[in-house]
Amino acid sequence: MTRIAAGIIAAMLAVAGAADTPGRAAGRVALPVIKIEKGEACVAPTAQMRRDHMQMLLQQRDLTLHQGIREPRFSLKNCIDCHASRKTGSVLGKDGFCSSCHAYAAVSIDCFECHSPLRQAQAAARP
Repeated sequence: MTRIAAGIIAAMLAVAGAADTPGRAAGRVALPVIKIEKGEACVAPTAQMRRDHMQMLLQQRDLTLHQGIREPRFSLKNCIDCHASRKTGSVLGKDGFCSSCHAYAAVSIDCFECHSPLRQAQAAARP
């Protein structure tokens, strides 16, 4: 390796290390706000929830819709009850539990297009 190449690599590593230094977050994506507002423990370990929560929700959806099995432990309502902000009562919004992580991962949340009080009120009002 030439001296120039070694110098470039050393400079890149120094810049990368400085970017991770507290107080040097300019230009970086904000980390998600992860708060458990209520409850003491989740239905699964944190690492598993971060990795598999969508599959768990989809499995629960299939059990509920196709087999009529409602397991409150894995219900969306139970998740919201523990993770909703005490101030807003929601998991959505700038610092909302769901919104924060989904914005960080650049994925959309479509659960609440149907699972929201407004949507449920509209559905109940239909003839």
